[in-house]
Amino acid sequence: MHTAKNIHFIFYKILVLLAVIVIKTSIFAQTEHRDDHQLNHGNESSLENYGDSALGKSHDSKAEKFDAGKMIIEHVSNSHSWHLWGHSELALPIIIYNKTASRWDIFSSTKFNHGHDTYLGYSLSHGIISHDKQEKIFDLSLTKNGAAAILASIALVIIMLLVARNYKKRGTASPKGIASFVEPLILFLKDEVIKPSIGKGYEKFVPYLLTLFFFIFINNLFGLIPIFPGGANVTGNIAITGVLALITFIITTLNGSKDYWKHIFLPPGVPKFLWILLIPIEIIGVLTKPIVLMIRLFANITAGHIIILGFFSLIFIFSEMSKGLGLGVSVLSVAFTTFMSMLELLVAFLQAYVFTLLSSLYIGSARETHSHEEQAQH
Repeated sequence: MHTAKNIHFIFYKILVLLAVIVIKTSIFAQTEHRDDHQLNHGNESSLENYGDSALGKSHDSKAEKFDAGKMIIEHVSNSHSWHLWGHSELALPIIIYNKTASRWDIFSSTKFNHGHDTYLGYSLSHGIISHDKQEKIFDLSLTKNGAAAILASIALVIIMLLVARNYKKRGTASPKGIASFVEPLILFLKDEVIKPSIGKGYEKFVPYLLTLFFFIFINNLFGLIPIFPGGANVTGNIAITGVLALITFIITTLNGSKDYWKHIFLPPGVPKFLWILLIPIEIIGVLTKPIVLMIRLFANITAGHIIILGFFSLIFIFSEMSKGLGLGVSVLSVAFTTFMSMLELLVAFLQAYVFTLLSSLYIGSARETHSHEEQAQH
């Protein structure tokens, strides 16, 4: 009991610390952005407005046309800041180890002014930080997707601790609260997905596969929330899905049976002169499995976000043609967006389920023995 209390106390402290960091960094980002904007662009804006008035132009006439592609890419890609509301944002820390100068450089991402400025010789372009003197650096900065993954992981741990506490208290009674949703999922995955796919000895893979499912699922759900702490495209980032697929590949490779490797490098039941063709095909098949896992999750989640953002873009595109037309399209756009959001809730579960199912099947196929085939041949 004391251990459980200590764990809960630690997590509560982490949440409070994160809240303080978010509030302080947000205030810092807003004030710094406002001050820089006033210092660097205040006089220029005044002159532009004065010139427009003299020429009989309004400031709105110089506004750029809405670029739907740019807006969509900015929302689905990773960044070094987190938009909150209006012009306010959560500036994430830039952490760089400069190997050439043998020093650490840590500062706020607002110093880059969204890639328009340089700071300490560093510049930000398309999400990549480089040094103007080509110094060798290691970028360990916390990005939006990284921060979102950490927050989702903390939320997942808290949920599982609450479910475990509920299970310990109620004994054999029916689950209540969030446990009534989580426990049936755990039992379904264990009994209907993991056990049939892996077979004997499946128990040691249950913790990893359950963690895999719930990590993907909760990040998918967080990605559908349009405001902080949601809105990040974690599972739509190919680096994240690539790491998850790589872990499954490593587990599959390390747990491969003798028959599994024999069927790859010494295919039984075929003439030896065909091995020169079959062995490369088998190796390619092994390597394409994690690639399929990686691309499937990345493409499906990103496509869903792009479709929703595309519907929103229609409002602004048609509004530029006619305000009345934009108003009419907005009704249809909101309706389609609502429908797609409901569909994305189903996709959030299905993609987590499919990733877990395929991982289970890959592990199960690697552990499978084929002694019955050898007996049949004899």
